[in-house]
Amino acid sequence: MRLAAFDPDVLRSFVAGMDLGSFAKAADCLGRSTSAVSAQMKKLEEQAETPLFRKTGRTLALTDAGEMLLSYARRLLALNDEAALAVRGVALEGWVRFGLQQDFGEDLLPDILGMFARAHPKVRIEARVARNAELADRLHAGQLDFALAWDDGVSVPHVDRLAELQMRWIGPAGVRQPWRGVDDGPVPLVAYDTPCRFRSAATAMLDQQRMPWRVVFTSPNLGGLWAGAAAGLGLTVRTQMGRPGSVRMLDDGEFGLPSLPSVGLVLYRKGAELEPPAMRLATIVRDAVQAAIHHPARAAP
Repeated sequence: MRLAAFDPDVLRSFVAGMDLGSFAKAADCLGRSTSAVSAQMKKLEEQAETPLFRKTGRTLALTDAGEMLLSYARRLLALNDEAALAVRGVALEGWVRFGLQQDFGEDLLPDILGMFARAHPKVRIEARVARNAELADRLHAGQLDFALAWDDGVSVPHVDRLAELQMRWIGPAGVRQPWRGVDDGPVPLVAYDTPCRFRSAATAMLDQQRMPWRVVFTSPNLGGLWAGAAAGLGLTVRTQMGRPGSVRMLDDGEFGLPSLPSVGLVLYRKGAELEPPAMRLATIVRDAVQAAIHHPARAAP
């Protein structure tokens, strides 16, 4: 029996369509026409020799075979891209020093470093997981090549804006009752010490709605905030990124809480042009972040 040899370009369109929720969006992202991507999906079904899609109302969903192929497609493309990076960067060597916010350290860092290290074994990496203020200080001091951080108005001359993410109120998972004393007591907050963009946004919106608040738990690290919120001590404010299963994002207007603003996600660079190793790693970080934004449960690049 002759087995199908799946075309990487077709698989890339397939994965992009499922990640973006639309093959029309995938076509725009990949620089192809919608009809071309539709033809690719037809070709993919012919190669698979089984239906990959089924209609659910006005949208397409995957069959069991489609779900299986999607999993293999991600692995095939990851291996393909890793091989391409390795071949192009076989002579790449030197040092890369980069930093990132704690929201991304646990989910993204292992996969990013693993992929980069396998592709570029001669490059040495220094990584720093820290809060925004420390990352900015280290950039100004020349101790980092680039940093993935929240846009909190820090003056850094070279900035790439990656995304705009909605801030959300976050409380313990599975708990649908308000905190004790919600009718006549202040909103309990779990937060970093100041300065903190998320804490400032939360208190500003509560003040605007004339809702009293008090900080009941502080922590120098994000793990502490998740623990405090999971224990039901109070509410914290973050985005969808890096959220553990022990906490949940509250629905809009839940408990009468005000809506929160969005926050920019940026890549700070120490200069207009980075050295080749740093530029290569920054590209991998950027791609991994985009994947995590579309599918937080699948943060790997």
